[in-house]
Amino acid sequence: MLHIGCHLSSSKGFAAMGRQALELGADTFQFFTRNPRGSRAKELDPADAAALTSLLAEHRFAPIIAHAPYTLNLCGAEEKNRLFARETMADDLRRMEHIPGQYYNFHPGSHVGQGIEAGITYIAQGLNAILSPHQSTTVLLETMAGKGSEVGGRFEELREILDRVEHPEKTGICLDTCHVSDSGYDIITDLDGVLTEFDRIIGLDRLKALHLNDSKHPAGARKDRHARIGEGAIGLEALTRVVRHPALKHLPFCLETPNELPGYAAEIALMRAQAE
Repeated sequence: MLHIGCHLSSSKGFAAMGRQALELGADTFQFFTRNPRGSRAKELDPADAAALTSLLAEHRFAPIIAHAPYTLNLCGAEEKNRLFARETMADDLRRMEHIPGQYYNFHPGSHVGQGIEAGITYIAQGLNAILSPHQSTTVLLETMAGKGSEVGGRFEELREILDRVEHPEKTGICLDTCHVSDSGYDIITDLDGVLTEFDRIIGLDRLKALHLNDSKHPAGARKDRHARIGEGAIGLEALTRVVRHPALKHLPFCLETPNELPGYAAEIALMRAQAE
């Protein structure tokens, strides 16, 4: 069975997101932990979190994915920005313990001219400052498109970060189909080859979730512009091979395509049909 969902707004609360996911035909979903362009988080309601936890268990959801704000940068040039990212992520992880056993995804960051080695060092240091052996949440580093000074556009960069993490069992990878294509990995005609390379460098056991997106740009463009399924350069045929692949089909897939809710419902139904 394909585990698939989409990005939902958390403005109405945790349980409301779960009910909305069911209405869309989803059995997973993603949400921002707080304003994606800011730092404020609404006050957490433990009863609401408990209601979501019960709903997830009742309907046998795959793990859901909390997404950190885009503004966080663990490898920023200024120490105050790195500390702000650590503090915000630590607060998010404390809040996530109210819905235990889920995923927390973040963009590794941009080294902003400091160099890739410095970026990797700062990211690993930031994770070591916030990860706990007692947390139930798995923190996912997202594969990036490699634009600008982004860290994480190559599998080797993500592996180097993971190698420096003191609690590797609390970490994993979220593979974004648009990002890996834009960064130059040929998932369109050589998905097996890309996954073999991922397994060799990182290990497929570290891959915990996927963002299922088409791309507005050809492979290697390093642009990061998502497109609706089948309307971009990757295409429906290639994305169907992704959801059918035996190494991936058991993982949660989340759509981040430019859609409103009816569009998400249609894409969820489409990909469920393609996966059969």
